[in-house]
Amino acid sequence: MPPLDLQDSRDGSVEAGLDALDTPVHAPEGSLLRRIVAAALPPIGAIVVLVAIWQVLWAAAFWPEFKLPAPVDVWGQIWELVTSGKILELFWVSVHRAVIGFAISLLIAVPLGLAIANLQVVRRGIGPLVSGLQSLPSVAWVPAAILWFGLNDRAIYWVVLLGAVPSIANGLVSGLDQVPPILPRVGKALGAGRLSGIRYILLPAALPGFLGGLKQGWAFSWRSLMAAELIATSPELGEGLGQFLHNGMSLSDISMVFAGIVLIFVVGVGIELLVFRPLENSVLRARGLTTSAR
Repeated sequence: MPPLDLQDSRDGSVEAGLDALDTPVHAPEGSLLRRIVAAALPPIGAIVVLVAIWQVLWAAAFWPEFKLPAPVDVWGQIWELVTSGKILELFWVSVHRAVIGFAISLLIAVPLGLAIANLQVVRRGIGPLVSGLQSLPSVAWVPAAILWFGLNDRAIYWVVLLGAVPSIANGLVSGLDQVPPILPRVGKALGAGRLSGIRYILLPAALPGFLGGLKQGWAFSWRSLMAAELIATSPELGEGLGQFLHNGMSLSDISMVFAGIVLIFVVGVGIELLVFRPLENSVLRARGLTTSAR
């Protein structure tokens, strides 16, 4: 029997242990149906609890009917929109504006964020202004946008841009600031130019943090759009969710107002679950930063 080399044994154990630490640990996948049920049950349960509390408060008559409608009346408003097909128009008018505004904001915010993160003079001069714009409620721009552009889509897109661009730019700056300095140095040593370093090193390394900025930018663009549609109402603009909410207020129809709030909330949650959550899980899983899809 050959003699046992304790040193080689220890080295092999250490290497095996380090390899195990580097390997992402994935929870058992399970069946597709089981994963869908596990993901859907918690939010459905929360919604059931909230509706039950709402029903109890309405039945107890703590507030008059014109202040707190019954859940069934709100559902009736939504069901009427579904059966008449009007809900598709409401969603289309608002969602396509939000997507276009967000896309334009992305085209503006990414170069702006790169400039702030990489050029000190830009960071000192424009960085505080961008942060200030992010803290400014976008609804404050609606009156000025109406006076500048009139009651048209340009006014609405202007408000969306001012709401989304600062958040996306600051999110990119935050992600870039967290990139280890060694990475761009290695890229430069390997011959990567400024543009190549940004494209192949900085942006991929900053992607997890940048995703947070994108989510926040979408939230700001959606809120800005709803504020613009709620205030800037005109037949030429079409009827979106904000206009529907405004009509409920004008008619003093509280069930219509609650239906509008629910539909706006549904779009926000839907975009989060269908777009940003899978994208975030994919990026984190690729980097071994999560053990299972959330």
